[in-house]
Amino acid sequence: MRNALIESLCELAEDDPDIWLLTADLGYSVLERFAERFPERFINVGVAEQNMVGVAAGLALSGKRVVIYSIINFVTMRCLEQIRNDVCAHGASVVIVGVGAGYSYGAQGYTHHGLEDISVMQALPGLDVTAPANRIESVAVLRAAMRRDGPTYIRLEKDAGVPSLMPLTGIKQGRMICYRQGEQAAIVAVGGMLAEALGAAQQLEAKGLSVAVWSCPWIVPFDKTTIAALSQRYEVVLTAEEGVVSGG
Repeated sequence: MRNALIESLCELAEDDPDIWLLTADLGYSVLERFAERFPERFINVGVAEQNMVGVAAGLALSGKRVVIYSIINFVTMRCLEQIRNDVCAHGASVVIVGVGAGYSYGAQGYTHHGLEDISVMQALPGLDVTAPANRIESVAVLRAAMRRDGPTYIRLEKDAGVPSLMPLTGIKQGRMICYRQGEQAAIVAVGGMLAEALGAAQQLEAKGLSVAVWSCPWIVPFDKTTIAALSQRYEVVLTAEEGVVSGG
């Protein structure tokens, strides 16, 4: 998923000389392709996430379109004040990419578990909050974020996510995506939980239960229209999320 996002960013940067990428000494084996093609628009600020956000905000307010990249907890909670004051308060066009959703970095321990980020980030004014479930969704989310006049947070898994035959043009900003039709209940999955939801639906089908599965790549703006329709159609609607309940 990370590779797909950076590949798409490189394609966009070919046509837009104002696109910049910043990292805080992370992203090795992923970001090199951008750094090699656009060295004058790539900055590794070192282990200084708060400074990275300030630099990104300054570039964005000077007319650039800036993407910053780090592990979820480092790029969100470590520099929350800078995101709030420097980016969101000014509506700066900064795309915040956090890698390692949920327990993706499980072996690294609690400091690397991305569990509270959705709750924290959706509290910030003017910030779109997204959690793509696979390579196709990550590209769609990035492209929407790069067109947007304002900031976006992209929560990424470490892996490629569940495969999808969904065409890129079929993914609409702020809308959920149906991956499986069902008659008796529905599961709405966020990010990497889509694979778990689809697996659960298959097991339930073997027991005679028909369950629909939807992906929710945009948390903010939230697809109220679809969730309302699902609530009217099904007696049971479950959410599958990898994060804290409060603010989920």
